[in-house]
Amino acid sequence: MSLPETRQTERALGDWMRARLPDAAAEFVMFVLKQGWACLFGGLLLAALLFTKAIWQASWPLHRYDALLIFALATQAVFLWARLETWTEAKVILLFHLTGTAMEVFKTGAGSWTYPEPGLFKLFGVPLFSGFMYASVGSYMARVIRIFDMAFAPYPPFWATLLLAAAIYVNFFAHHFLPDIRLALFAATILLYLRTRVWFRIARRYYWMPLPLAAILTSFFLWLAENIGTGTGTWLYAGQNPLERVSFAKMGSWYLLLYVSFVTVTLVHRGNLGRAPRRMS
Repeated sequence: MSLPETRQTERALGDWMRARLPDAAAEFVMFVLKQGWACLFGGLLLAALLFTKAIWQASWPLHRYDALLIFALATQAVFLWARLETWTEAKVILLFHLTGTAMEVFKTGAGSWTYPEPGLFKLFGVPLFSGFMYASVGSYMARVIRIFDMAFAPYPPFWATLLLAAAIYVNFFAHHFLPDIRLALFAATILLYLRTRVWFRIARRYYWMPLPLAAILTSFFLWLAENIGTGTGTWLYAGQNPLERVSFAKMGSWYLLLYVSFVTVTLVHRGNLGRAPRRMS
């Protein structure tokens, strides 16, 4: 479905609900539906984790990790074929895949977490499908900006956002050898983005929230997704039992990583930065 067709469908659905529901309820339902549509890639990947965990047998000739890789590749191909993502967005999502895989290789080597199952397509013990988990975050962010017609204003200097994103990414590696500066990075995200509002349109009306709050809420849902990953035994943190929930501290890691993700996506959404929407209602 092309972008004009998507917006036409959205308007028709919104009109249908507004005719049957109070305005507030219709806006809430539309918000939930659009969020679900934006995170379609990640949702499908999580469903694949649960489904394969439930049915996979060790005696099967295809390893579960390799099946997940095939599924992720096929899903990405369908997204491009159906124009659910543009080729420009796909290039940025590929960057997510590469930077995510690099982090996975380093972190598993450092003993932060492991992938306990066998697989043919592994790189230094990291199954190649794992990069798609980071790519799904990039897919969500690229799609949610477009689907909600988001704008970010007032926006800090772009060079400062790049510098902060680089510092966050480097710290994920460097804290194994040097002092962990994540507390300073938390403070830097607030100082840099506190005034930035995320403007988003649900149907006809625009709303806004502070960008750090949006990052906190998103990191919570990513934490829930991580619990699905560890609960299915797809990966495990050092010393973690599959029946144990992921530490809340991981929300902090996702919160920081989201700023790296956001800056990466803004490389193709520069026009959305520093401007409030023209029509507020």
